Amino acid sequence: MLSWGVAAMKIWGLVLCVWSATSFAAGAVETIDAHKHLGVATCSNSVCHGSTQPFRDSNVAQNEFAIWQEFDPHAKTYATLTKPAAKSIAAKLGLGDPTQAKVCLDCHTDNAPQRGERFQISDGVGCESCHGGAENWLNAHADKSVKHADNIAKGMYPTDNPVKRAEACLSCHMGTKDRMITHRIMGAGHPRMSFELDTFTWLHPHYKIGEKWIARKGDWNGVRDWAVGQGISAENLLDQLVDPKTGWNGIFPELVLFDCHACHKVYKGNKWGPRQGTGLGPGVVRLNDANLVMFRHVLAPVDKGAAKRVFDETRALHRATTQSREATFAAARRLRATLDELVPKVAAYNYDSASLDAILASIDADAGRGEFRDYAAAEHRQGQSGDAQVQARHLERHAQGRE
Repeated sequence: MLSWGVAAMKIWGLVLCVWSATSFAAGAVETIDAHKHLGVATCSNSVCHGSTQPFRDSNVAQNEFAIWQEFDPHAKTYATLTKPAAKSIAAKLGLGDPTQAKVCLDCHTDNAPQRGERFQISDGVGCESCHGGAENWLNAHADKSVKHADNIAKGMYPTDNPVKRAEACLSCHMGTKDRMITHRIMGAGHPRMSFELDTFTWLHPHYKIGEKWIARKGDWNGVRDWAVGQGISAENLLDQLVDPKTGWNGIFPELVLFDCHACHKVYKGNKWGPRQGTGLGPGVVRLNDANLVMFRHVLAPVDKGAAKRVFDETRALHRATTQSREATFAAARRLRATLDELVPKVAAYNYDSASLDAILASIDADAGRGEFRDYAAAEHRQGQSGDAQVQARHLERHAQGRE
């Protein structure tokens, strides 16, 4: 059996995570907010999800609330808005009190439009922020005779589906057209956004992948989740780029969609070098193609011809950004259609150790061509939201538990 700990270390050793700030997942937000949010208090009873110890005879541990409250950063996101740093950012942007500003609340808490009596905005990013408004499925999901698919039909969000999970996570960790973390917000002091689906799935998890989970929701494949996250993130970038409202700010494109390191770097001698993947010369503000590059690599074991197609169309998009807005839109839409075709293939692919070898060989080949010269996904980072070695050990224990 493939050791996912070793697999994780291989991948993390070269490309821990892709930094980008884009958009998307309006569909996820709409689905999650479609029904009334009843509040964290409705989940925290000791016989529901508020137990201090895992239940032995339950499909789930039932101590999820305790884990979320004590360890999960999502539980503390609203409190962040009361800190001096948040107040400073809000003041620079003319937003007033960040605990009242919609642009802040949309991602620092569960800013649901429909709220139950026990709902509290100060709970932060709680259960229903990801699992959807529980108005119609709260009671049903506690009934062992009710199937998972039935709860989904009642409004529970399908976080077990990696595509849907990525869309939900990206609605804040990259943003949507209504929640976009813009270059202006970052200029005011907001941290640069980052996202990688498999890693974020396993940071402070309140669940365990075991026989019961697999029986209800299907098998888990961490490399597949990582691959899907790259594809969905790349789609987000393209969707925002062609949106005339969010992708452009006056005569300038929204700079958060472009490579930070094209401008924000220390100049010490002539370090510029060409990248075949862009076809651009020096002094050009490059599109942040980190997710597109990684998605091309995860296609290596799936369809090499498709990987070459993504390379060619990404290069064409880079060239188009130096020509005109119309040319950029046309190239982005062509590439978006290609991704729309390929993401389902990646989501359905069963990645194994041979697949990892193919991905790593593809990455190594790019490194030899200088493709990782200055973009964020190639930075050999050993930590971002979590330390790579910690993640590897976690995945190793998970794999051993399933053997």
